[in-house]
Amino acid sequence: MKRRNFLTTSASALIAANAMNLSCSGNTSAKDSETGEYLQQGRIPGYKEHRIIDPGLKITKIETFSKRDVALVRITTDNNMQGWGQISTYNADISSLILHRDIANRVLGKDPADIDEIVDYCIESNLKYPWSYICRALGGVDTAVWDLYGKIKQKPVCELLGGDSKPFPVYGSSMSRSIKPEDEAERFLKLRDEMGIKFFKFRIGTANGRNKDAWPGRTEEMIKTIGKSLSESCSLKADGNSCYTPDKAIEVGKLLQEYHIKQFEEPCPYWELEWTAEVSAALDMEVSGGEQDNDLAQWRRMIGMNAVDIVQPDILYLGGFTRALRVAQMANEKGLPCIPHSANHCLITAFTLHLMRVIPNPGDSMEYSIEFDEGINKFAKDLFTPYPEIQDGHLNMPPEPGWGVKINEEWLKTADYMMSEG
Repeated sequence: MKRRNFLTTSASALIAANAMNLSCSGNTSAKDSETGEYLQQGRIPGYKEHRIIDPGLKITKIETFSKRDVALVRITTDNNMQGWGQISTYNADISSLILHRDIANRVLGKDPADIDEIVDYCIESNLKYPWSYICRALGGVDTAVWDLYGKIKQKPVCELLGGDSKPFPVYGSSMSRSIKPEDEAERFLKLRDEMGIKFFKFRIGTANGRNKDAWPGRTEEMIKTIGKSLSESCSLKADGNSCYTPDKAIEVGKLLQEYHIKQFEEPCPYWELEWTAEVSAALDMEVSGGEQDNDLAQWRRMIGMNAVDIVQPDILYLGGFTRALRVAQMANEKGLPCIPHSANHCLITAFTLHLMRVIPNPGDSMEYSIEFDEGINKFAKDLFTPYPEIQDGHLNMPPEPGWGVKINEEWLKTADYMMSEG
């Protein structure tokens, strides 16, 4: 059932709503109807800039520790306080170079209390380079600033915004298009029984596939097999990864509905908002998207035109925690839930957990890759402690200051190092 009027009523969400000044007026215009003010960079009417710490510090050093696919960021202030963040995964070494060339000179000397001003300036002054690598690099600085806030205030990030440090349900997210349907069903059932996971996502079609399947008949067989095996005991989602034209997506969506799959992610090429809106309007199921989108004006359009029923920003693709909060706010204005993209076990998992604990419109679960020993997840556990663990279908991290993790010094010694000072 569509959830255009989704509103959470939990006490923690109401606290967070007050703290973040989130309303549910349904206004996604780029202009505040009461004040006449034009709303920049994803702000909602009545938006209040974050003031977590007292002003007076300066950012004096930005360091990166990079490998090809993962890069960590450390910022230092003039009182020697530090915070850790992460650049978005994949080509992270390139993003590190972008950080030192096009972000650091815009951040050094700034007061870290002014996080809204910092992130907006980094985006707008880089107007010749929209948007991906700038946002991926900025995400590393932004998340480091939020960690710094937590260290200064001696609180977890979520508590800085009125949330709490409670476990949150996860959905087991398959990354595989090579797995056979019966094998996918088997591992879902095993994870349900052994780890208590009650939400799962599987992949259909092919990424940007122009309606092509991984092999003939796989999508249909996958939908039927997973639906028959798990739909009575679990909530199921399917990811198209920009595969389909609207007519084919609607055809696939109706099959998903028939087998009680609840959510259809990114059915059409993500840049074709009108295509996705057509699919969303035609189906009686939740259509989701947005993981690739990093332009907050595009997010406003997506939400305003009802292209999706669930928003899925990636905190690090988007440019950091501050900008992800704005997407959640815009979605909440329209009564839409937010389930961020967080497809690996690096620090994005911690960032996303804190976001879900504080926004007033979290979806039913957060993404957690079930490719435990493949790709980036093979070495994610070398980055920090404690490593995220699932208990009874929920993810929890200890209520320590900032992001609640300790960076592994041994990993840092093996990474390429760069530093900017000022």
